[in-house]
Amino acid sequence: MKTTLFLSLALALGLPAAPVLANPGNAQEQARKDLRSGSVRPLREIEQRVLPTMPGAQYLGPEYDPVAQAYRLKFIRDGRVIFVDVDARTGEVIRTLK
Repeated sequence: MKTTLFLSLALALGLPAAPVLANPGNAQEQARKDLRSGSVRPLREIEQRVLPTMPGAQYLGPEYDPVAQAYRLKFIRDGRVIFVDVDARTGEVIRTLK
């Protein structure tokens, strides 16, 4: 009985996490599709433009928003997280959030 209760609880707690884990993969796949279609610039090109503008900051990685067709590059400097939002179509910085 304890085993059944434990398994039921484990399954119930594990199910809500599945859609959350699936979302980053969907965004990554959409980024690939947008890149192949020519509607966005390659991430490496955008990183080559933005990284030199962030001296002293450690680059933590990108996220892609397929709806906005924008990348959010995440940095940390002096214990503070900095987000740089970039238009994936043009490569222009939209905003910097500190």
